[in-house]
Amino acid sequence: MTWNPFKKNSEEKRAQEPIEEAEANAGKGRATPRRKEAQNQNLRPLVPKDRRASSKAAKAKMRQKENEEYQAMRSGDTAHMPKAERLPWRVYIRDYVDARINIGEFFIPVAFSILICSMLVTTVLPWLSFPLLILMYVYLIAVVIDVVLMWRGLKKKLVDKFGEASVGKGSRSASYAWSRAIQMRRWRLPKPREAKRGHWPK
Repeated sequence: MTWNPFKKNSEEKRAQEPIEEAEANAGKGRATPRRKEAQNQNLRPLVPKDRRASSKAAKAKMRQKENEEYQAMRSGDTAHMPKAERLPWRVYIRDYVDARINIGEFFIPVAFSILICSMLVTTVLPWLSFPLLILMYVYLIAVVIDVVLMWRGLKKKLVDKFGEASVGKGSRSASYAWSRAIQMRRWRLPKPREAKRGHWPK
């Protein structure tokens, strides 16, 4: 019979494997899991078992976050406002608009007063209804002119301070400024940081 050294080495290796496995198990106190078993333990279901409960919890969490952001806007807490309201040029726009006297913020009470007067005088002095209507349109034109002039000055300051990105189409800074300018000061959200006008941003 021919002696084969490779066969002997193979037999010694097979005999040594149980000894090494026993030593490893004795040191850790437990058997080493197979790779497939370890992978199965780390798997997590992509879809939760109770979808309705998961969806309800997600909605409740989102509602709580929205309530916190709304309260922050009412209190003027910039740090907890929505991300869009924390942009530096939006903070500057709010401070700029809040610092000036905007004709547009009085449009709703003025238009309502003119409408009531027009209804009252129609039965007594019908000819006054047309002049009152003209007066309301004149006031509306004055509001538009005031907003345009306000934006021209504000746009230049924004470009100088924050660059062209602050007045680009994606920023919606123009609509943000004029929509705030035509709101009554006490109704604005986020709340003005200063109680009185005249505090211009630096």
